[in-house]
Amino acid sequence: MLVNQIDAITLQKLFIAGTKYLESKKDFINELNVFPVPDGDTGTNMSLTILSAAKEVNGLQNPNMASVAKAISSGSLRGARGNSGVILSQLFRGFAKVIGECEVIDTKIMAKAFRNGVDTAYKAVMKPKEGTILTVARAIATKAEELCEDTDDINFVLKETIVYGEEILSQTPDMLPVLKQAGVVDAGGQGLIYILVGAYEVLNGKEINFVIEEDNQKETISLKMESDESIEFGYCTEFIIDLKDELTDAAENDIKAYLSSIGDSIVVVADDDIIKVHVHTNDPGNALQKGLTLGQLSNIKIDNMRIQHSTLVVEEKLLSQDTHDTLEIQNVSKERKETGFIVVSIGEGLSEIFEGLGVDHIIEGGQTMNPSTEDMINAIDKVNADNIFILPNNKNIILAAQQAQNLIEDKNIFVIPTKSIPQGITAIINYEFDKKPEENETKMNASLSSVKTGQLTYAVRDTSIEDKEIKQGDLLGIGDGKILVVGESINESSKALLDELVDDESELISIYYGQDVKQEDVDALEHYIEDKYKDCDIEVHYGGQPLYYYIFSVE
Repeated sequence: MLVNQIDAITLQKLFIAGTKYLESKKDFINELNVFPVPDGDTGTNMSLTILSAAKEVNGLQNPNMASVAKAISSGSLRGARGNSGVILSQLFRGFAKVIGECEVIDTKIMAKAFRNGVDTAYKAVMKPKEGTILTVARAIATKAEELCEDTDDINFVLKETIVYGEEILSQTPDMLPVLKQAGVVDAGGQGLIYILVGAYEVLNGKEINFVIEEDNQKETISLKMESDESIEFGYCTEFIIDLKDELTDAAENDIKAYLSSIGDSIVVVADDDIIKVHVHTNDPGNALQKGLTLGQLSNIKIDNMRIQHSTLVVEEKLLSQDTHDTLEIQNVSKERKETGFIVVSIGEGLSEIFEGLGVDHIIEGGQTMNPSTEDMINAIDKVNADNIFILPNNKNIILAAQQAQNLIEDKNIFVIPTKSIPQGITAIINYEFDKKPEENETKMNASLSSVKTGQLTYAVRDTSIEDKEIKQGDLLGIGDGKILVVGESINESSKALLDELVDDESELISIYYGQDVKQEDVDALEHYIEDKYKDCDIEVHYGGQPLYYYIFSVE
């Protein structure tokens, strides 16, 4: 079927179709994770990222190309989760920048948009690797550029770019040895192909349900609450302004000054054609009226924090129970302080440790639950401090934190690239309140190399990695990104993993045991360490983390 142009309504349908197809394949993509661990989540992260954009695209009435482009860009940017999701959001952002300036898409515009998406994504990644989603995206853009010189049939170009993208995807194991050893192709690249396949099928007449389901999941927990009598400004007010004109510095300063005159805890984040506003005030209507002077409003949310506080007093005991239900609790600290801390953590015990270290806000997540860029922004909103340190505590969350950092203008955000819980704990311990934030950033970054992290989990599939034959259900001891131990017994595998991590220079061994570990097993492991590593200090803590029996820290 010959297709020469794609208009806004068609693009809206194609984007939703690509979203739905990726959603249907997310479990398969998760299984492409190199390590056969239970938290392989590339498919989930990509799906949640594009779903965030699709909900905005789906909500457009009488769309034009500019409005669809803005929805794709802003939705994916805020919803980006994990490294794969952040890279996907950047691909969309670059793509949307080109199409947003056009009335319709033809083959040349599509090729140009693909290329701009690739360029934008490559710039966003500090050390891009070949054999990843970036490689597949670049191949797709190159093929589209080649074909658009000879044909104006979008259908043909899209089909051939998918075929070529699949060919390059099949070669990714030759580009990344870890993929070859695991016997898989790159998961992110596979996800990108699935998005295009979904769009192509609908372009050729396949019928799907275009309804995007909303979820009601709340994902963040804030830890501090004042009495309702001390709440000066009672309404937490959030909204997004779809700008009618380009935002000038004077207009941005004006809205910030006005919000400061009617409230506190103010965050104004500008992103291309939208502004996200957060303010605590006693008159939300005034804030909304001010926003209307700049454009149309959407995503309006107003919470009465005084009533919310009273409800929380009644429900306080629920927060101490071992449950994964989450309540969104506003941080309503009146006085702005110099420094605040945000960490990502999962597990009752680990969260209590971070709270004891003075953390202001904990985002529940980590393994299997990578917070989005918007989760990071919302957390920043709730910490009333001039300087905020974010500790992702997972290598797959660092990019989302850095993306949020780039969107915040009225606070100084420092992302410490912690890849594990032990690194996060070490970084906070090394913070010194009498030093400047920049000095602490350097000191905290330097401290990360002093700690080794080990984690014990289980395999979810058969595979072979680094000459290790792994069967489903085997215990896996992972140390700083490598599988060091494969075993059948939790106790014996734990000992073997520690033997790999501890050396003659080790001084401190910390054990964080998970929710599925028996206390007698923890005691036995502690006695083993005391007998074998007599020169090391030992700390044992209940972490309560799921999926990982133990997290070890060796310093």
